[in-house]
Amino acid sequence: MIKINEAVIVEGKYDKIKLSGILDTVIIETDGFGVFKDKEKQRLIRFLAEKRGIIIMTDSDSAGFKIRSFLNGITDVKNIKNVFIPDVYGKEKRKTEMSREGKIGVEGIETELILSALQKAGVFCSENDKPSGREITRTDFFEDGVSGGENSSEIRTALARELGLPTRISASSLLKIINTCMTYDEYKTAVKKIRKMKNA
Repeated sequence: MIKINEAVIVEGKYDKIKLSGILDTVIIETDGFGVFKDKEKQRLIRFLAEKRGIIIMTDSDSAGFKIRSFLNGITDVKNIKNVFIPDVYGKEKRKTEMSREGKIGVEGIETELILSALQKAGVFCSENDKPSGREITRTDFFEDGVSGGENSSEIRTALARELGLPTRISASSLLKIINTCMTYDEYKTAVKKIRKMKNA
C-alpha cells in the first residue's frame, strides 16, 4: 500500500475497490454522472481539494473525460492533479461484454500502469524530483506542430501514445504531464521520433 496525502476521485465503486488495494488515502466515487447533480458530493470534493488536494482518475473514454472536465470546473485547479490512465482495449472481468468504446476502465487497469500514471502526473515526486532544465512551453508545442497546426491532432495523438497516455488528452493537459515526467531534450527526441515515423 502506498500512502499519499491527496484524496482520489474515481467514477464508481469497482474503481474504488481497485485503488483501495493500492493506495492508502481517501477515495471518493462520483457515481458516474451522478456528481453533476449531487451538490453535497460537490461540496465534499471542493472541501477535500482545499484541505489536502485531490487526484482525479477517471476512465479514458468520453464519459470519463466529461466527468473529469466537470470536476476541474468546480474546483480550484491549483489543488488538482489529473491522472490519466492509458487507452487499453478489452473487457473487465466482471462484465459480459466490452464497453461502447472498447476501453478498460480504472477497475481493470493493471497496477503497474496505474502507478506509472500516478508517477507521470507527479503524485510521488517533490519539486526537487521534477526534471531539471527549461520547461516545455505552449510555444514549443506550436513550433513542433503539437498544437495549432493542420496535423496537430494527429501528432498529439501519436505523442500521447508514445507516453502511454489516453489519446483524448487535451494539449494543455498533455503539456502539464510532459513537464512532470520529461526533460526538454527527451520531449524533443520523442517529437523527432514521431515525425520520422509519420514521414516513413
